[in-house]
Amino acid sequence: MNIGEAARQSGLPAKTIRYYEDIDLVVPRRGGNGYRSYSPTDVHKLQFVQRARGLGFSVQNCRTLLSLYEDENRASADVKAIAEGHLAEIEAKIEELKALRHTLKHLVDNCHGDHRPHCPIIDGLAGPEH
Repeated sequence: MNIGEAARQSGLPAKTIRYYEDIDLVVPRRGGNGYRSYSPTDVHKLQFVQRARGLGFSVQNCRTLLSLYEDENRASADVKAIAEGHLAEIEAKIEELKALRHTLKHLVDNCHGDHRPHCPIIDGLAGPEH
């Protein structure tokens, strides 16, 4: 199938599929005319990568997961280690976002939002005066 049909079946834009090809994440066959030819297996790999990216896995992690997916002798522990590492990154990001929320909420709660020029939000962003 051509890239348009692969895009339709996978739910990915053709531009994304070309990018994945450029970085050798998914490599379709090329016909004698030089056009890409995607198999149902290629489309399935594209969907696999799309779901992994949707969960926030990096392109490099997707590459590793895809190679493990294709390896029938893989150890599930290898897959789990990648997922656990990603989960730890997500949890760290959540804690960072909670801290950001706390700081911003404090600034917003302390700003009167009136016509006066004093603003704790501006003061907080400006930092300590020198």
